[in-house]
Amino acid sequence: MPPIIRVANLSKTYASGFKALKDINLEIRQGEIFALLGPNGAGKTTLISTICGIVNPSTGSIEVDGKDIARDYRAVRAMIGLVPQELSTDMFETPWATVNFSRGLFGKPRNHALVAKVLKDLSLWDKKNARIMTLSGGMKRRVLIAKALAHEPRVLFLDEPTAGVDVELRREMWDVVREMRERGVTIILTTHYIEEAEEMADRVGVIAKGEIILVEEKDELMRKLGKKRLQLQLSVPLDHIPETLAPYDLQYGADKSELIYTYDTRTERTGITALLNDMRAADISFKDLSTTQSSLEDIFVDLVRAKR
Repeated sequence: MPPIIRVANLSKTYASGFKALKDINLEIRQGEIFALLGPNGAGKTTLISTICGIVNPSTGSIEVDGKDIARDYRAVRAMIGLVPQELSTDMFETPWATVNFSRGLFGKPRNHALVAKVLKDLSLWDKKNARIMTLSGGMKRRVLIAKALAHEPRVLFLDEPTAGVDVELRREMWDVVREMRERGVTIILTTHYIEEAEEMADRVGVIAKGEIILVEEKDELMRKLGKKRLQLQLSVPLDHIPETLAPYDLQYGADKSELIYTYDTRTERTGITALLNDMRAADISFKDLSTTQSSLEDIFVDLVRAKR
């Protein structure tokens, strides 16, 4: 199946000379959740805005479902929903009115049942007739999501969708996103909540300094780049780590009663057996051990640090 979004050789240089995007090549698959990660100023919002037709590219091309965003702007825009970072909506309107209005902007016929379902899914139904200015920050953000869904887009961009939203509501919104994916909607989200990408994404892209530095299946990324940590609870606190254990680059845990050994699961030998033998030779005993896998956050930090 061809990708629903194809970005080829895309660059964006502003009048000031700042190069926000550098030769981006990216394909988004139909029906996937794609998480775009990157530090502040990496180019995430610029990339999304360019695909959505808000920012004009300097070079390169973008297609959505085979249609060029410049030549077939109206058709492409009708396929896309965008939830921006900024809380930008008419504060004197109600959720019911503004969501219905957003649907009409795309030439869609009235569908009160669909709008009601969107508001209920986003826990906004009880506030449908309240002025938006009276809503909490989290509710205002949900209104933006409802507006983006009003015209039944095939592709939905979520730019920091859960910023300022409490943990319980964030998980409710994740459920809504999954339901949209099950209906065939392709979802691209940027987020600073690494656990959000880890929980939701099928694939992960990392952008830094305007360049895509990695695109990978989330599970494969964690398998290839993830490291494991062996945590050893010592029988007796250790004042200093002996020189004989220096090759293992051991670190203290929360206190000197815990040693941490980080190893790569891809190598033929992890070094654990040799470490335990050398600890025994140094007369260091432990009462318990456990292992933990690197999180997506650990991997992301390592990738971005390597790009600097």
